Amino acid sequence: MEDKNKLEKASFAAGCFWGIEEAFRQVKGVVATAVGYMGGDYEDPTYQDVCTGRTGHAETVQVTYDPSQVSYGELLDVFWEVHDPTTLNRQGPDFGEQYRSVIFYHNPEQEALARASREKLQKSGRYKRDIVTQIVPAPKFYLAEDYHQQYLEKRGRKSCGF
Repeated sequence: MEDKNKLEKASFAAGCFWGIEEAFRQVKGVVATAVGYMGGDYEDPTYQDVCTGRTGHAETVQVTYDPSQVSYGELLDVFWEVHDPTTLNRQGPDFGEQYRSVIFYHNPEQEALARASREKLQKSGRYKRDIVTQIVPAPKFYLAEDYHQQYLEKRGRKSCGF
């Protein structure tokens, strides 16, 4: 029998990781978050490396969650709500490949749910433009520097301000 209390991981890139992390930290059933970098071809990137836009990484939030309290589908709903998935390599004032919209899936079930979710949202008419969110297998996650972790909470802020 499957253990219902097993924690799972989900990884999302949706622009600046500070605000995205804060949104996921508010979700009941999310037991931990970490910000970092995924999707590039550069080993052990630093924030300075990723900011150049030459590493191929996206600023990413890795979410550890309890599926008995929150579903992956509910996490996808948060992901779609916290950014504009129709802007290529841009969110608010931030632009560059590191700010692209990506769902990094960790298993075939996450992939199927992500693809169905994106298709449903595209067909909903909510956006006039096409959704450009990538859905790709989760590569290695590189943890960002400590000062980026829970950045907004440490500063008593709830959003990045845009």
